[in-house]
Amino acid sequence: MRSSLFFVVLAAIFCAGPVKADMPGAIAKVKPSVLIVGTYKNTDNPRFSLRGTGFVVANGNLGSSNLAITNAHVLQQPGKEDVEAALVVHVKVGEKDWQMRPAAVLEVDRIHDLVLLRFEGPAAPALRVGDSGAVQEGQAIAFTGFPIGGALGFSPVTHRGMVSSIALAALPTASARQLNENVIRSLRGGPSFNIFQLDGTAYPGNSGGPVFDPDTGEVLGIINMVFIKGTRESALTNPSGISYAIPSSHILPLLQRRQNN
Repeated sequence: MRSSLFFVVLAAIFCAGPVKADMPGAIAKVKPSVLIVGTYKNTDNPRFSLRGTGFVVANGNLGSSNLAITNAHVLQQPGKEDVEAALVVHVKVGEKDWQMRPAAVLEVDRIHDLVLLRFEGPAAPALRVGDSGAVQEGQAIAFTGFPIGGALGFSPVTHRGMVSSIALAALPTASARQLNENVIRSLRGGPSFNIFQLDGTAYPGNSGGPVFDPDTGEVLGIINMVFIKGTRESALTNPSGISYAIPSSHILPLLQRRQNN
């Protein structure tokens, strides 16, 4: 009788914790929510220009529009802004097809280089934004996006790594000679905030992609390859291949404000 009770208690302990998926399961959960972010113009060749990656954070199941997150710098056009180019996202439909949908900017958080987008159409699967406050150095992560601006094809690519450091977004400068426009802008932008330094290598095109828990698929951050790198590595003659991510805790206020409106 006692041995039977022991096994019942033991089974309850193992079943009480959260159910975790393996890495292939997490990737399968994340990929349908990853978006291609870019601009479209009829007179351009090619008509579509990829700007970066984004991901769905709320869908239209309740009659509202789909909401997505990406980096604010992803939307900035190189050189003169082209007002005729329309902001669009490509949503995965089925196994291989992509559907282009018009998008609009709802809110910009310039301090954390984030932007909340709205796009129309049928509900797209949304990712759960997790608690980045619980992330620790040495924790395993994965991130998905479109490296090298889609040169490898419009198929989401996933890299695995770990959080190698949690540090301030801007490094203190050793001398006035190391001050530049990016550093000054970051110092004037308000309070400093922590970022994740990753040992996985991200590439242009990965910006705006989700950093997620490889067991659960929960979003822990967002890849940022320009905004943070410009402030932390501005003093380096040859910038390193270090990758950075903005913690997901800065995404949540954007969503909460939208829900309260």
